[in-house]
Amino acid sequence: MGAQWKAKGKELAANARGRVFGKLAKEIMVAARGGADPAGNARLRLLVEQARKVSMPKDTLDRAIKKGSGTGSEAVHFEHVIYEGFAPHRVPLMVECLTDNHNRTASEVRVLFRKGQLGTSGSVSWDFDHVGMIEAEPTAPGSDAETAAIEAGAQDFEPGEEEGHTLFLTDPTDLDLVSRALPAQGFTVLSAKLGYKAKNPLDPATLSAADMEEVEAFLAAIDANDDVQTVYAGLAG
Repeated sequence: MGAQWKAKGKELAANARGRVFGKLAKEIMVAARGGADPAGNARLRLLVEQARKVSMPKDTLDRAIKKGSGTGSEAVHFEHVIYEGFAPHRVPLMVECLTDNHNRTASEVRVLFRKGQLGTSGSVSWDFDHVGMIEAEPTAPGSDAETAAIEAGAQDFEPGEEEGHTLFLTDPTDLDLVSRALPAQGFTVLSAKLGYKAKNPLDPATLSAADMEEVEAFLAAIDANDDVQTVYAGLAG
């Protein structure tokens, strides 16, 4: 993994669909603070495209934009917070949250980390790179990821979350530029965001099955928190 941790099989399972929409709506609200028009707001444009790809209802999308931009009657302000620490067996973690109540989130995160170790700012982030992450799939057989990465200006690429997908890694400032360039190179962009990639991910093979099960349970509990957007774990594979 090394980049974003995901529980097996939960991406768009029926019982998780509402949570997917909820987390994406929060990101849209934050992005909409930079302007309600996707044409003039690159971050919002990428999120709107992502929302359409996962079939988010138009009313939900429009409401999120209005709340975030303050153009609706229910303006909402979410704060972006990062927590650093370790899961059991010293697996490093970066936990991204969006919250409207920092004290509540901090308290809940402290409880969630009881079986691990909650660190201070900078205690783990030094071992992660802050990068642009673009999940894409080829539009036709034979589309070459290496050529696409070079031509579009990506720094690197690796297998994506789904079979046949590619994760293109970029400099944070090049995320929108590369996203716009990839379709001309034979790839459809499925999602694009800033995230964290471990520099020295731990090989899960070094952990016993029981230890790995403990790590997975810990990560799943953190990911299930309503304020948690993304969990980045320093695990390879």
